[in-house]
Formats: sequence, C-alpha cells, structure tokens
Amino acid sequence: MTSGVLLLLPLLMQAQSVPPTDSRLTSLPNTDTHFSVAFDAPAYQTREAWEKRKVQLRRQILTAAGLDPMPARTPLHPQIFGRIKTKDCIIEKVLIETMPGYYLGGNLYRPLDGAGKHPAVLNPHGHWTYGRLENQPLYAGPQLGANLARQGYVVFAWDMVGYNDTVQTPHSFGTPAEQLWSFGPVALQLWNAIRAVDFITSLDDVDPARLAMTGASGGATQTFLLAAVDDRVQTFAPVNMVSAIMQGGDVCENAPGLRYATNNVEIAAMIAPKPMILVAATGDWTRNTATEEFPALRKIYALYGKPENLEMVMLDAPHNYNKENREAVYRFFAKHILHAADAKPYAEKNAEVRNLQDMLALFGRTPPAGALTYDQIFEQWKHRAPRDSPAQEKDALLRTLGAEWPERVLNDDKALSRAGQGDRVPYTFIDGKGAPALIVGGSPKDAPAGRPALLIEVFKTRDQSGKHFSAFNHSDDQLRVQDILTALAWLHQKYPTAPVELIGVGTAPAVWAEFAAAVAPVPVRLKGDRSAFRGTDEDFLKYFNVPGIQLAGGLAAADRLTAASR
Repeated sequence: MTSGVLLLLPLLMQAQSVPPTDSRLTSLPNTDTHFSVAFDAPAYQTREAWEKRKVQLRRQILTAAGLDPMPARTPLHPQIFGRIKTKDCIIEKVLIETMPGYYLGGNLYRPLDGAGKHPAVLNPHGHWTYGRLENQPLYAGPQLGANLARQGYVVFAWDMVGYNDTVQTPHSFGTPAEQLWSFGPVALQLWNAIRAVDFITSLDDVDPARLAMTGASGGATQTFLLAAVDDRVQTFAPVNMVSAIMQGGDVCENAPGLRYATNNVEIAAMIAPKPMILVAATGDWTRNTATEEFPALRKIYALYGKPENLEMVMLDAPHNYNKENREAVYRFFAKHILHAADAKPYAEKNAEVRNLQDMLALFGRTPPAGALTYDQIFEQWKHRAPRDSPAQEKDALLRTLGAEWPERVLNDDKALSRAGQGDRVPYTFIDGKGAPALIVGGSPKDAPAGRPALLIEVFKTRDQSGKHFSAFNHSDDQLRVQDILTALAWLHQKYPTAPVELIGVGTAPAVWAEFAAAVAPVPVRLKGDRSAFRGTDEDFLKYFNVPGIQLAGGLAAADRLTAASR
C-alpha cells in the first residue's frame, strides 16, 4: 500500500500483536485522503456480504445525518404557482413544507403535453452562485430542466439550504452544541431530498416507478446520499463527484461521523445494481475515474450480474455539468427509463431561460405565515418520537458512539489492542482474587484491596487539523469509550463468570464509564461520581463531546440503560 492511501476496512488487516504505537494518532483521514477502492476485501466478495455492509453504511449515514429516528413525515402543503409556458415546457414555482414551518423552494419543469403519467427527474444543485438557477457554460440548471421536460420528464429542481428561496438557515452552520443534536446542513439537505421524493411522487402526472436523479458537485453528493438511504429512485447520474481522492469540500457534504471507515466511492456503490452513469472530468478530482472508481464500482455491479448497468463518460474539461455531459445523461436516461431504441437523438436544444425573478418562489413575496426562525427550526429538530425499547436505545447509543464490542483483544505486558485495528491502550494489571475491577482515570490506590484490577490509560488527543476531520475520525471521547469497552472485553475473557466493577475516578472518567457500561453486552457494576454532570449541552461539550449524543438520548438514555448496574 502506497503512502497516503487508507484501506476502507482496517478490521481486515488482522494484526496478531499489540502495535508499538497507536495508529489512531497517525492514521487521520480527511476529505483529501487518497482512499484505496480496490474492493477486494471479504465484505465485497459475495452479494450477501456486500448487502450486510450496505445495511451498516445506511445506518451510519442516517445516524450522522440526524435521521435516526426520522423526523415525522408531516404534510408537505405544496404550493405550486407562477405558471410559465415556454416553447420547451411548463415551468412552475414550488414551496413545500418539509417540516412544520420550514420551507424548501424550487421549480417544476413539466412537458407541454401533460397527458398521462410521466417519468420524473430529481435535480439537486451544487455550489454555483445562483444555485438551481445558475445558467452558464459550466452549469446550466434551467437548460437541464427544460430539455428533460421536452424529452418527456417532470423535473423538480430544488435549493441547497441557504440558497435562493430556502433561506431560513444559512448554508454553513452547525456549532459544537448543534452537532450534539446532529443539526447541520447535511441533515437538512438529506431530509429535504427525502421530502422532494415524497413531493414528486405525489404529483398526478408522475409515474413513481420511473424516477431518476442527477446532480453535479455538491448536488451529486446529495444524489448518492439520497440513494444510500431511500430506495425509491431507480436511475442515477452523479456528476463530477464520485472520487477516491476528494470527498467533498463543503460543510454540507461532511457531517461528523459520515465517513467513518468509508468514502464516497463505497457510498455510491450502494446504488448497485440500479443503472448509474459516472460523469467525470480531467480537470477535477474525478480525473482517475477510468482507472480507479469505475473498475471498483463495476466489481460491485458484477456481484448482481449487472455490470452493464454502470457506465461512465469523461470529458477533457474543468469541474462542470456542461452541455456535453448533460447530453450524456439525457442518452443514459433515455436508454434506461424511456427504453429508447436509439439514444443518439437526445441532444440538447437551446431552451428559453427566464429571468431570476420569474423563477424564484419568494421574489416579491413574504415567507409563508408560520415560517420558523433559525432558532425555532433547531428546537423543532430536537424533538423525535421516543425509541420503543431499551434495545433500541442501546443500539442508537452504540452507533452514535461509533464503538464496538471487540471479538478478540490482544495484549502484551503493557497494552491492549483490538485485533486488526491498530489501537493501543496502555494498562497496569494488579493481580488478586474475586471480582475484577476496571479503573479509569485513577491510580493503584483506587483499586479495591486484594482484588484483580486493571488500570487503563484511555485515549488522550491528537492533531485534528485535517479538512472536515470529524466526518472521518471519531472524537477523542468516542475513542475513550472504545478503550473502556476494549478493556471490559479483555477482563470478560479473563474472568467470564464475574461481573466487572467499572470505576470512573473524576467527573469525565465517570461519564465515559457510564456510557461504556450503557452499551456493553455483559453485566457491569458501575461506580463513580458524576454529580457535576447533569446532561446539558454545556456539560457534554465540557466532559463528553460526541456528535449526535443528545439526539441519541443523551444522559437520560445512559441512566436508563445503567440503572441496574449501580
């Protein structure tokens, strides 16, 4: 493996001894890491293994985006107005209420012949100045919409958050306190995409069995993230984004936890075996598509016996969704959706483009009555239906913590390590008789007299300057919980019939210990004083900074799950 290349699944590197240094200090992927996408690990060898991996990835994406559990699918109350008839299509303005009091703006492009049910195309945009209404050689949203409508599709183009009509939040947001609730642009944009599918499938002139989706750059990120969590769209064209060397440069593409041990190529592979065309360019981060991303993805398609469903096109061009690339997408959609015998005629015709003010849903209008402020949207985001059982609470906490109960723990005289993970947890062991104790944050004087005691040094901290660090790397506090679980697993292996007494010395260690005990699959007796920790956002930021932890139930969930351990 060459320098700078990160394997997707380090679990598969089955180290047989404790490493001399902790790889978590040095293996720090970020959005510009060059990931290996060979797809030759066991998780990709059979269709069954890959389907299992897909389940894991879907749950990880939903957790990172704050969509587990999903917000309620409340009525959209669609407003469709401002009908414009051009020589190419019918254009309408749209506002839909994706959450109560929160509005998503966009445009519908409809065929001039409105009779019957039409296939539909969903079109999120990237980071161009005018968003869905950008109209220049490298990106022309109105040309795309009008030409697809002329070809017989109903098209819905909508805003990124903070663009055009969708301005109840800025585009970039997500303070540390908001991240405790998984509230950020990835969350709202993925939710808006899900609701966009709800909207377009509700239209009388749309055939919900014939849905496609295409977007470029950040719009392509939205495309494959939607595909990963929602099965309703059948055909895809992510443009100039599926790459092993760059994972998205904006905060709306990089929620904390989104790419733990994964990347955009593996996420895009979740589309298989549905038809997909990769659109690439020599002048951006998709320049290696022909030799890296396309062959890797074709392996996944081959697992389903459908390698022909994956195609690619590459232009000698800068980052774009230009006319030539749009025409490649038209032909691909015509082949797979319209079942055209000859896709060559699907060339772009210069469409009539209207002024911005004619296309904006809120131009000259006030927001709908009851539109929420930013702070009100955040408060609403926090409230979800309670989880049904302790098992669901534990599962939500475990996924939010990004932790695991290791099947095998390695040890030498100085440290523990999970097999294949490259981590290193220094320890001191005191022999004795009776029930064992695990001490976090303390010293030998805190060990129960005469009993076996394991004192561990949990993870400290490391350089976090990499681009969008938290999207790829667990927080320090998440790693501390993992180290406690690793130590608990080792003690359980050594003393399989005796419950471990888990002792957290000090407020922060007591909190780490409680959350580890909450998700441990074996009995634990918990001891520690965390009276200074009440579970507020301020407390979490000071003592236990884990993105999404409040949305996963926070301290109340941990208390419920550890009630029998005290």
